[in-house]
Amino acid sequence: MYGRFIDKLSSDSFDVLAFEVYHQGGTEFLYEKESGKRCPVYSVTKSITSSAFSIACGDGVVSPDTPLAQLLPKKYTAELPKGFDKLPMSRFLTMTAAEYPFRPSGENWLDTIFSLDVDYSVPSYHYSNIPAYLVGAAVENAVGKKLIEYLDERLFAPLGITQPPYSTSPEGCFYGATGMSFTVEELTRLGRLYLQNGDWNGTQLIGERFVKAAVTPHVDTGFGDHYGYFFRVAEDHFSMVGKWGQRCMIYPKYDLVISYLSNEPERSAQLYEAVKAFAAAEFNRLS
Repeated sequence: MYGRFIDKLSSDSFDVLAFEVYHQGGTEFLYEKESGKRCPVYSVTKSITSSAFSIACGDGVVSPDTPLAQLLPKKYTAELPKGFDKLPMSRFLTMTAAEYPFRPSGENWLDTIFSLDVDYSVPSYHYSNIPAYLVGAAVENAVGKKLIEYLDERLFAPLGITQPPYSTSPEGCFYGATGMSFTVEELTRLGRLYLQNGDWNGTQLIGERFVKAAVTPHVDTGFGDHYGYFFRVAEDHFSMVGKWGQRCMIYPKYDLVISYLSNEPERSAQLYEAVKAFAAAEFNRLS
């Protein structure tokens, strides 16, 4: 079944680098062009930043209602733009803080962001890398250590994932929006953690209520799905998503995780639709 599907994707000229199906407690299928290769996952990194935020919520050092400005370095307090100071973390986690440019730039990203002429008064969805960068910087200050160290201790090591590649800003903050690489099996482990409501082998790595908050549909994206806390939320599944066809799809109803890595700069949406249709056909039949 799975091999035929991969062959079909190949015949349709999709460049699939790796594909894994985890169903009802075990790996049912694993395909990799290069065994164990870590690939860039781009904006899947945002879901990792969301995970760091959720773990920090469980530690009691931050919450969705915490004004993000309170968690930034004090030297920036005097230059905060109008309306920014009271915005809660939830507005950034849901991409509803402002209509930002796509990515931060300059030698000091915080200075650049605070100089932008944007409207913080309207909570509408606008996709950008800036909110994830700001959340990452804020959580880093809240937990009092480099965010990659926090993630290593509280997320990656318990999942058996050695420290992945990551990116930082010119100021040295964890980027939060992109820059990480994983194997497809590592991506599936992250998905399994959310499938299991934050539990991993009897240890609650992320509190269940924080998992549920992250994958709840908070805002309509205008693209046929909703957005949680840096997760895309569809009708029967939610996803960690990176550009060019990197995705981890979690289906709680089917006890299912489908992860894939690809190189599809032009057709990532079509690949997603193909995988989604395959999942609907196969697992609706089994349910």
